[in-house]
Amino acid sequence: MILTKRQPVSVGEMITEEFMVPLEINQGQLASAMGVSRRTVNELCTGKRSITVDTALMLAKVFGNTPNFWLNLQQRNDLWTALHSPKRMKKIERARPIREATA
Repeated sequence: MILTKRQPVSVGEMITEEFMVPLEINQGQLASAMGVSRRTVNELCTGKRSITVDTALMLAKVFGNTPNFWLNLQQRNDLWTALHSPKRMKKIERARPIREATA
């Protein structure tokens, strides 16, 4: 796994800067195209909501890319966040290989 100090581009930033701005669409138009509420799109764009498999499938259909693009983007951000949170890392570091744990 490649670890970086720089946080990956967020899902919201990707949606907004790489898709909505160039296509000159607003959150309401994207929500309509996706068949979801404007609130859902707003929460995606502001980082208050994560990409689910269903959302990835919808975004892929709307923007003509793949669901894996969206899921990988979410996963990179989730991993980065976990690895850069001292509280979460402390919990993660307590895990041991199963052979050690059962010996």
